[in-house]
Amino acid sequence: MTMPIDFRPVILAGGSGTRFWPRSRRARAKQVLALDGERTMIQQTMDRLTSPGQPAPLATPEHVWVITNTRLSPAVCTQLDCVPARQVICEPAARNTAPAAGLAAFLIERTAPEAVLGIFPADHVITDEDAFAATIRAAAALAAAGDNMVVLGIEPTRPETGYGYIETGSSYAEGILRVRRFTEKPSLKRAEEFLAAGNYFWNSGIFVWSARTLANAVRELMPDTAPLLEEIAAAWETPQFEKAFAELYPKCENISVDYAVLEPRSARGEHHSSLYCLPARFGWNDLGSWAALHEFQLERGAADEDANVVESAGTLVMNAAGNYVFCPERFVALVGVNDLVVVETPDALLITTRHHSQDVGKVVKELLARGHDELV
Repeated sequence: MTMPIDFRPVILAGGSGTRFWPRSRRARAKQVLALDGERTMIQQTMDRLTSPGQPAPLATPEHVWVITNTRLSPAVCTQLDCVPARQVICEPAARNTAPAAGLAAFLIERTAPEAVLGIFPADHVITDEDAFAATIRAAAALAAAGDNMVVLGIEPTRPETGYGYIETGSSYAEGILRVRRFTEKPSLKRAEEFLAAGNYFWNSGIFVWSARTLANAVRELMPDTAPLLEEIAAAWETPQFEKAFAELYPKCENISVDYAVLEPRSARGEHHSSLYCLPARFGWNDLGSWAALHEFQLERGAADEDANVVESAGTLVMNAAGNYVFCPERFVALVGVNDLVVVETPDALLITTRHHSQDVGKVVKELLARGHDELV
């Protein structure tokens, strides 16, 4: 009889979401906003991991861990009040995804080294939750079978330059491909080549591995950071934890898990890395910009016949198309304009184009440089 897998989701919720300014701020970033319905992004992530499904929930709330920061933790704890407070970890400094995921691995390894960890961004949209659950179960089974690392790849629909790509090689088993290498945010020419090749997938940022596998990989590939994380984990649930965390964590490398662990692992070669890709067909969108949110709203039928998505107190559209507008307290008239993004909050107004929506994060950097901390 097959033993059930001890599955522990780790939700990464420390990002600043600057490309969703002015709605996204340091204390209410993208992951704690309701961008596409009544539930916030992190609540939707939690729902698909723990809500009853077929044949059962992927995990119970007691097994969920959240890595966030002190500014966001009040909102996170309120929105995810079913998660044990001890398992909402507040980073004292932003150090990207490798230290965050690594810390979770070291913490869980102490009591459950064989537990399988799923690393999940807090702010993605999944439209087919049954297919999502089936894919995660398959990934967890593969991760539990050995020193295996599993990445979920999204079949590309366009030559996107804002995503990382996974190049896959030979088939390992039905629905499972070996990984050859990773490429971060290619040029348009290379992205077009990847799309034409047919064996490249977008990197979803969802990873599955055992606590022991990830902890050992961090020990091997991040030799300066691993001792810091191990010392922090050793202080867990002692009076020394907060002091150790505050002093040691900022000394960790500021690096993504892709660069720190996955790319060096893939360098072993596809038949020696124990690195696998599961093509994921469950309707994925990372909602990485206002243009991505506009695209998603189009897909779900929330636009008018001219592809305008407007949330306002009232709307008049005349010879206008392809616009995204969020002005919930005002009547909005769109006249003779195309492909605009207009977002209003009580203290700020953003006006840009869908084409330039990826640049909104630069606004936050400029505001900080000019001393406008109250606007970020």
